[in-house]
Formats: sequence, structure tokens, C-alpha cells
Amino acid sequence: MTVPASPETPPYLPPPGPRLSFPLLATGAAAFFMMGVLQASYGPAFPYLQGRYGVDTAGVGLIASAHFLGSALAPPLAGFALGRVTVRRVVVASAAVLILGMLVLVAAPVWAVAVAGALVGGLGLGGVSAALNSAYASVGNRAVNLVNAVFGVGSILAPLLVVTLAPVHLALPFLTVAALCAVTLLTAQRFGVPALRPPLTPQVAGGRSGVQAGLFAVLIACYVGLESGFGTWAGRHLDSLNYGHAALFVSGYWGGLTLGRVLTGLFGARVRPGSLVLVSAALAGLCALTAAALPPLAGAAYVVAGLSLGPIFGSTLAWMTQSLPARFIPFLLVAGSVGGIVAPALLGALSARSGLGSVPVTLAVLGAALCVLTALTLRATRPH
Repeated sequence: MTVPASPETPPYLPPPGPRLSFPLLATGAAAFFMMGVLQASYGPAFPYLQGRYGVDTAGVGLIASAHFLGSALAPPLAGFALGRVTVRRVVVASAAVLILGMLVLVAAPVWAVAVAGALVGGLGLGGVSAALNSAYASVGNRAVNLVNAVFGVGSILAPLLVVTLAPVHLALPFLTVAALCAVTLLTAQRFGVPALRPPLTPQVAGGRSGVQAGLFAVLIACYVGLESGFGTWAGRHLDSLNYGHAALFVSGYWGGLTLGRVLTGLFGARVRPGSLVLVSAALAGLCALTAAALPPLAGAAYVVAGLSLGPIFGSTLAWMTQSLPARFIPFLLVAGSVGGIVAPALLGALSARSGLGSVPVTLAVLGAALCVLTALTLRATRPH
């Protein structure tokens, strides 16, 4: 008697799409490198901005706040625009706004005008980010993770750029950003920008589609909160444990985050994005628990946490485009901004009340919440 073979789950195959090539990735690589440089330049430039405009320590942070406000306001505008015009037009218009903001900033005769320039530059950056994240997420998991990894490279190099150029003239770092933005315009003209691809699965009825969109929004907000929570509070926790080089471990965290995106871009194409997000979230939560329970390993745990978190952002965007239109992604980015605002403030309040030992515990709770949200989203997006 022959026993029938049990059915096997077919291996995951990446969605069909254009082959990854230099022309496909060129515009994204140029743009995300430029955005990484700009976003990480304001902090290192604070002393030079104070010297030029005579603002105090409390006031100088306003320029970074203006930049992030602009970058948070732009994605909804880009989302509406993507429903009416091409990705390329949104990228070109946003890049032009970014260049204008940088030129206003470097020519500003007074502090208020410099802050306004940062706000305009942030609007441009937010538009470029929203349009290109939508485009590359619809191409697939590899593409969106690779271009976001280039963002990390720009962020790592930005402080070196500022401390090298700003002593010569404060305008030079921001003129460099404008020049990099011009390179983005040239690559968009020469190589183009990927078009938004439709979802792989047929769009579901409005109610279920709304549930999916809501789950993805909460998931990405929780993730960004976890990422920013690690980045802003890990160093303070390590200082409380008398680590001699806490800043090096924080740098290792950001380096691990970038490396995680590179590895996902190179090897993550045959892994289901939802499954990858779930495993990554669980590992990040375990790293936070390790930092709480085993203080001598806390520094290494934070570095590994960065590596674990690396695949989540891009993979979540690619996952969403399999069942929902890619033009929804800008609205997910807004949800992510909310998470980035709330989580560090929450960690600060809990630290003031319960001590810095609460930092890794809270991060572990956020990691567990991210796992639950991912599991719910996997269930909601499962084909019926």
C-alpha cells in the first residue's frame, strides 16, 4: 500500500519584476545618499550655526525641528500627487524644492530665514523620500532595502563632511547637499525612476483593505518608535552602566542597522517579507531583554539589535505593496513619524520616573508589541 505524499508548502518565490541593475537603482542610490547626508548634518552643524547666528543652545535645535516638520508634512502631499502624476514628476519637483531650501539656508542673513530654509528643505526631502520609497517598495524587497541602506551610508559620512567643510565655511556642507540633489535630478533624467507597480494579489473589498492599511500603519509606527528608541536612549542606558565608550556602541547600532539592510538587499529576495519582519522583530526584542538582564552584554546586544532591525522598514513597505497600492506608502511614512515622536518621549518619561534601567525593558515591550502586530498583519494579508 502506497502512502500518499503529504503536500508541501511551496518555496517562496520573489514577485516577478525588473532585474536589479545599476540603471534601476541609480536614482534611488543618489537620492537616498543625499537624504542621509542632509538628515544627519544638522546636529554636527549646531556649533557652527550658533557661531554664525548667535543663537543659544536651546534655540539652535529649532532648525532641526523645522527640517523634520517639513519632512513629516510632505508625504501626504506626495501620496495625493502619486495618484495623479508620475513618480518621476514628484521626485523632480521635490528635489527642486529641496535645492531651493538649501540655497535659502546658506544665504540666510538672519536666523529666522535659515530656519525657514530648513523647513523648505525638509518638505523637499519628505517628498523625494515618499515617492522613491513607494517606487522601490513596489519593485521588491531587495530594491527598497538596498536604497535605504545607502541612506545609512550617507548618515554615517555626514558628521565627517560637516566637521571637514563647516570650519572653512558654514555654507559648504549644505551646498554639498544641494549638489548631491542636482546629481539626483541628473540620474532621474538619465536613468529614470521605477514606476509604481500594481499589487500582486487582487485588491480586497474596502473594509478588509482598510483593516490591512490600518495594521500596516500601526506596525510601521511601532517599528520607527523602536528604532528611534534604541538610537536615542541606548547610549544613556550604557552611560548609567559606566560603559567607557558608550558612543561607539551607539555608532555600532546604526552601523548594524545599515548592514542589516544591505544583507536583506543582497540575500532577502527569497524570504517572505512578513516572515522576515516577524523574525527580525523577535530578535530585536530578545536583544533588549539581554541588555536588561545581562548588563555586561548590553553594548553588544544593542549592536545586534541594529542588525536585527535593519530588514524591517524596507521589508514592511515591500510587503504592503503586495496587497495594497504603493501610493499608500507616503501615509505609512507619516505613521512612522508619529512613532518616532512618541517613543523617545515615552522612554524619557519612564526613565525619569523609574530610572534608566527601564530603557531596555520598555524596548523589549515595544519589540513584543511589534511581533504581535506583525502576526496580526500576516493573518490579515493571508490570501483567502
